[in-house]
Amino acid sequence: MRHSHPLGQDIFPEKKRGVIRGAGRRRASAQGSATAGGSTRRTEKAAKLLLEQRAEVIRDAITNRSFETHFQPIVDLRSGRAVGVEALSRFGQLPVRAPDQWFAEAANVGLGVELELSALESALEQLHLLPPGVYLSLNASIETMMTDEFQEAIGAVASERIMLELTEHTKVGDFVQLAQRIEHLRSKGVRVAVDDAGAGYSGLAHILNLKPDVIKLDISLTRGIDKDPARRALGRALLSFGLDAYNATLVAEGIETKGEYETLRSLGCPNGQGYLLGRPALLVPHRHVQAPTPLPLLLPPEPRPVPSLEVVQPLPSPQDRIPDALPSELFDLDALKDVIAAS
Repeated sequence: MRHSHPLGQDIFPEKKRGVIRGAGRRRASAQGSATAGGSTRRTEKAAKLLLEQRAEVIRDAITNRSFETHFQPIVDLRSGRAVGVEALSRFGQLPVRAPDQWFAEAANVGLGVELELSALESALEQLHLLPPGVYLSLNASIETMMTDEFQEAIGAVASERIMLELTEHTKVGDFVQLAQRIEHLRSKGVRVAVDDAGAGYSGLAHILNLKPDVIKLDISLTRGIDKDPARRALGRALLSFGLDAYNATLVAEGIETKGEYETLRSLGCPNGQGYLLGRPALLVPHRHVQAPTPLPLLLPPEPRPVPSLEVVQPLPSPQDRIPDALPSELFDLDALKDVIAAS
């Protein structure tokens, strides 16, 4: 016999409550998704606006050349004479940041190549201010070096007075194409240096693949080399490797103490740069200045075995002190007032 329920009684009360709860959860979820979606869109919009503002700052620096090019001497450690200068950008525009941060920021907003090219043009415009026996060292990322604009800029100057420092710190995907570009530059007289040797994988990979004319020892290797046997051993190994494998010369960066200078010189390192030898400074016209006697640029040291750690080199005599990196007239004396005098 079938039983009927009283009029108005819910036949499936538990099921109905479950349906209602499920519908509520779906509405809440939809509302939450809408809220999250709106928040995401606002975040993306704010990030895009911030990126545009950062890019505008970089564009302004490029358009108005709101930076100065300073030049730091590269010195022959045997004679104390300057053989070259490295061009370094110094930014005066707000926000106040280190040059590396400016170039990194430019790369992040897609303007890295444009900023580098502007800095290169500023340096090349001052090449005529250097004495004939002094070369100009330029920093450029591999991305910038691969552009036609870079090739044209270098081709418009006396290329035999240019040394190119590759500053890329990542692996290179196509070494064949890069090698072709470098050989084209070399055919015009440009010499190529690999920067930051001894600081990591990329520097050593570039040395092996690009066969540079110059190997620059990273400041992390130079600093304290007179007190650290491990640094001396690595410096000696890179020096021997560069000379034996590629007939490349070395430049030790970041020389700041007399002990570092003496140790590098005793190891046979031919060239160096650092605050001890000369700080970065503005160039001024060298009118009526007797240019120094031209030196063979980047001449490898006389063939000789690299001295061992046990060999103690005599200290330089008083008359063998480190002279000024360049004739003082070549630099703004106010800018060089804090140059460390060799003692």
